[in-house]
Amino acid sequence: MKQFVTKHTPGFLVCLVLALIAQGIAKFFPSIGAALFAIGLGILCGNTFLNKSCFDAGTKFSERNLLEYSIVLTGASLLLSDILALGLRGLGFIACQMALTVMVAYLIGRKMGFGKKFSLLMGAGNAVCGSSAIATVSPVVKADSKDKGISITIVNVTGTILMVVLPILTGVVYQHEVMHTSAMIGGTLQSIGQVIASAQLVGGEVVETATIFKIIRIVFIVLVALVYSRMNVEKDDTPLFSKSQAGEHGAVKAGVPWFIIGFFIMAILHSVGVIPPVVSHAAKLVSQQFEIIALAAIGMRVKFRDLAAEGPRAMLYGVGVGACQIVFALVLIRVFIG
Repeated sequence: MKQFVTKHTPGFLVCLVLALIAQGIAKFFPSIGAALFAIGLGILCGNTFLNKSCFDAGTKFSERNLLEYSIVLTGASLLLSDILALGLRGLGFIACQMALTVMVAYLIGRKMGFGKKFSLLMGAGNAVCGSSAIATVSPVVKADSKDKGISITIVNVTGTILMVVLPILTGVVYQHEVMHTSAMIGGTLQSIGQVIASAQLVGGEVVETATIFKIIRIVFIVLVALVYSRMNVEKDDTPLFSKSQAGEHGAVKAGVPWFIIGFFIMAILHSVGVIPPVVSHAAKLVSQQFEIIALAAIGMRVKFRDLAAEGPRAMLYGVGVGACQIVFALVLIRVFIG
């Protein structure tokens, strides 16, 4: 425990301080909010005087673990009726958006000369939940560490760009109407942190609904992994679903993440009245603080040198997939949500 605290404290404290500064600045610019300032400060500091390896463990912990805790606590302030409000139309939108994203990411990747495995990793990362999805499907398609690392970098950068673009787009197209805006943000952005950050730029109700859209996508990672397990990925010059090698991956290890289960448990407890209003309110406040700290960590972990190292071709790939996601969402929202 002492070693864990020593290793993670520097990075966590940096993210905490940046989060507090961001919230202080946001008081003077309430229309912008603390989320964007936290990420901006993280990117600025993480690429200049705070670009030190001693902060890596703490920023990684803050980005991943605090967001997971935040999601669980968010469940304590939601009712099952809020989640079920998405209905079949919401599920249909998510399923179609994810399927189209995987398909277009694969097709663009192959057209640009990238391998099957890398293209499929890009598909999963953009369609489901960024780095976590890539980590889940990597062993399924037997991807090497290089493909995994590059895909994570490109997916995160694409999501960071869209994180700022989508609130502007939804303001123009939907005038920030809650359901449409939430579907666009929660159904498109790559990571749960980016969804929360982007939704924070719009408003509290959008944060909750967009998070629900995103959570449903994360649950679907199980289906994506199962489909990937039936694909032939060993040779780039063979059909993706050829019978010779498809399905030889062995057991597929993919399950619903613990924090998604925790989210639903908390929502059920809140819905049946086990969690009193005062506790629900406190959980929401703590969740919001965890979010801002995690967003500062996300900014800290965006490195300009990583972007330069991947080159323009890989970046163009990521931006191209992101643009397609937006187009798909605009059409599907009109079809399923109206």
